[in-house]
Amino acid sequence: MSTASLPKTRFAQSGDVSIAYQVMGAGPIDLVVVPGIINNVELFHEIPGYTDFFERLARFARVVVFDKRGQGLSDRVSGATTLEQRVDDVRAVMREVGMKTAALVGISEAAALVGYFAATFPKKVSHLIIMHGLAKFARSEDYPWGSGQFRRFLGQTAFSGENGMEVAARCERQSCSPGNFKALLESNMKLDVLPLLPQIRAPTLIIHRKTDAAAPIGSARYMAHLIPGAKIIEQETGDHFFITGDYAANCADIEEFVTGIRHSEPTVADRILATVLFTDIASSTARAAEIGDAAWRAVLDEHDLIVKRLIDQHRGRLIKSTGDGVLAIFDGPGRAIRCALGMEPSFARLRLSVRAGLHTGEVDVRGDDIGGIAVHVASRIMSAASPGEVLVSRVVADLVVGSGIAFADRGETELAGIPGAWRLLSASA
Repeated sequence: MSTASLPKTRFAQSGDVSIAYQVMGAGPIDLVVVPGIINNVELFHEIPGYTDFFERLARFARVVVFDKRGQGLSDRVSGATTLEQRVDDVRAVMREVGMKTAALVGISEAAALVGYFAATFPKKVSHLIIMHGLAKFARSEDYPWGSGQFRRFLGQTAFSGENGMEVAARCERQSCSPGNFKALLESNMKLDVLPLLPQIRAPTLIIHRKTDAAAPIGSARYMAHLIPGAKIIEQETGDHFFITGDYAANCADIEEFVTGIRHSEPTVADRILATVLFTDIASSTARAAEIGDAAWRAVLDEHDLIVKRLIDQHRGRLIKSTGDGVLAIFDGPGRAIRCALGMEPSFARLRLSVRAGLHTGEVDVRGDDIGGIAVHVASRIMSAASPGEVLVSRVVADLVVGSGIAFADRGETELAGIPGAWRLLSASA
C-alpha cells in the first residue's frame, strides 16, 4: 500500500485524552482491534505484514484500530493507566465512529482489557477474539527499551530486513516513551481478570501459537477453560507478534468466526516472511558417473528421505526437489540453519557432501510453490558455498544472535542478477 492510500489517522476524545485511531473497510461487520503494548497506527504500516493483516480483515468488516492512551500517537499520560480508563478509551473510539456493537479483537496484553470489556458491557460485544493473549502477567525487573530488543523476544521474523533492528528500535521509541512504557508495564503486572472470564457471554475465539515465547500456550488453554463455550485454535509455529507466522490463516479464522463464511484465498500470490534454504550435492555428476545410474538413483532416494526427515524435525516445509538438492522454507532462521548443519554428518555414510545457502525475506506463495527475490538470493548464496558449507546472508545471521550458532565472515560478494554487494557468513554449530 502506498503512503497516499494509507488510512487517515483521526482522534477520539476520551475525557481530556486524545486517542489516535484508523478505520479500514466498510462493513457489514464492525470490528475493533485492540493492540498490544507496542503499537503506532501510522508507523507500523512500515512493518511487513501489518497493512496486509488489516486489509484482510477489511474485506469483510469495518475495522478500527487505535493506540491506547500513553501509546503511539495517542496522548501521553503521567503514571499508570487503570483498566477502567482503557475501557473508556475503547468506548470513546466506538462512539466516535458510530459503533453500538462490535466484535472485539484483543492482541497480547489487550486480552485482559477485551475480556473485562466483554464481561462488563455484554450488549456492546457481538464476538470476542483473543490473539496470543495472557491470562495473567508476570513481572520483569529488567526490560531494555528503545534499542530494538523486543524484536528478538516478540517477533524477530517481522523485522528481517537489513535494517530490521533499526526499524524495531524506531517502533519501540515511537510506541511509548521509556517512562510511559514502564508505567504501562507496571499497570499490566497488576492486572488479573481471571475471575471475570466465566461471566463472558459473547461467542469467544482464542488464537494462540504453541511456540509463543512471550505467552505460554497454557495461558490460552486456561482462558479457554474459563470462558463458557470458548473455541481455541492452536497454531504450531510463529512468534508472539501477531503479524508473524501464518497471520493470513488467523484472518480467515476470524472471518469465519464472525460471519460463518470462510472465503477462499485470492489467486494472487500470498507474501510471507520465511527463511529460504537451497541445497545442492557437490560433484554429483562425477559421483553418478563413478557408481552408475542405478546406484546413483538409490543414493538420491536415500538423500531425499534424510533431507525430508531433517526438514520435518526442524518444522520446515519442503517445497520441491531440485534434482540434486532441495528447496525448503522455515518460519525460524535458527531452525533453518540447524537443519542445514545437520545434513553433512547425515550424508557421511553415503559419501555425499552438500552445499547450502540461506536467506530470510518475503516470498510469494502460489499453491505448492514459492517465488520472489528472496528465493533467488538464497539460490545464489548456495551457489557461492563450498562443498560441506552452510552459507547465509547477513540478515539470517543477525536474526539468530544469541542462539549459539557460530559464523565466519566470508566478506562481501556480488550475487549474479542481484543488485548490490552481499555480506555472506559461513555457519557452524
